[in-house]
Amino acid sequence: MQFLATNARRVVVKIGTHSIADSDGNLRLNRIQSLSRQIASLRENGMEVLVISSGAVGMGVGQLNLDARPTDLPTLQACAAVGQSRLVEAWQTALEANGLIAAQVLLTHEDIRGRKRHLAVRHTVEKLLCMGVVPVINENDTVSADEIKFGDNDVLSALVASLIKADLLVILSTIPGLMEDQGNGALIPVVPEITEEIRAMAGGSRDQHSTGGMITKIEAAKLATASGCGVFIGDGGDETILEEIHSGTATGTFFVPQEIPLASRKRWIAFFEKPAGELHLDAGAAKAVTEQNSSLLATGIAACHGTFPEGSVVTLHDPEARVIARGIVTYDSASVQNAMGKDSASLQALFPGRKRFEVVHRDSLVLI
Repeated sequence: MQFLATNARRVVVKIGTHSIADSDGNLRLNRIQSLSRQIASLRENGMEVLVISSGAVGMGVGQLNLDARPTDLPTLQACAAVGQSRLVEAWQTALEANGLIAAQVLLTHEDIRGRKRHLAVRHTVEKLLCMGVVPVINENDTVSADEIKFGDNDVLSALVASLIKADLLVILSTIPGLMEDQGNGALIPVVPEITEEIRAMAGGSRDQHSTGGMITKIEAAKLATASGCGVFIGDGGDETILEEIHSGTATGTFFVPQEIPLASRKRWIAFFEKPAGELHLDAGAAKAVTEQNSSLLATGIAACHGTFPEGSVVTLHDPEARVIARGIVTYDSASVQNAMGKDSASLQALFPGRKRFEVVHRDSLVLI
């Protein structure tokens, strides 16, 4: 099966660190120039293109002559501060050589989780695209904390693709695509659905300058495809990879988008907001939530972890502690602790002023 990007109107291109830099953190300017030329070609074919570019920390490591990627947060942030200016300058120069204007956009998870800032980011990016500008987006590692330690640009690229309703997310790295046997088997050209078997094929990162591997790319693909965005993972070392994707001749793995994507509110619940707590369900409640499209009732909650106010996003876990859903709670954590295990009659006596007693209503619940 071939994938043609001809019908894609809006494309997000994520480039991994070692697609544009060597192991010492030195920029491969020819790669950035080649990608910029191909981006210009996509633009000439009527596509809007956003770039998610890794590499700031790695370039900072090289510029500061460090022997290896540091592990402490202040040094990582310092490396990001040094490397980010070099990174965006390289993109600006290469894009301008192809008649395009670049705009730097630095984001943290906080910028896209709250509804007000979420919309502000989307409106800014939309305006840049309307003006014919190519946004060059990166995680703001200079001021981020959890983002440097736990995040990666694969997930960021999927969040951006969902946020701006992209048609296609292209993830370029040293990995040519999803391969059987954790990277040691045959390349899988098409993934119709991300199953546990697909997840099991992924292995971790083997590169000291990278924060993600195929596992994070699978997670990014799951997020993007649930938003109705196709995902292509390919080799960033291929000098004509974007043109090949456009013509349908590229070698890599295409993840098919869901035919019915999640609504915007449910995408926000599932992917953008960080969960504030955990609810662990008994077997009956887990089955009702996953198989019967039911709301979560207090009687099926076996445990509650975390401190959170009413209206927070929480994760729902089955009896084996696997995450099965996310949802917005209608109680605060203290009230959940008092309510769990109780039926509606008991809750009516415990909370006489309440009209409804679902802990998570099905309209505010998303299966994961």
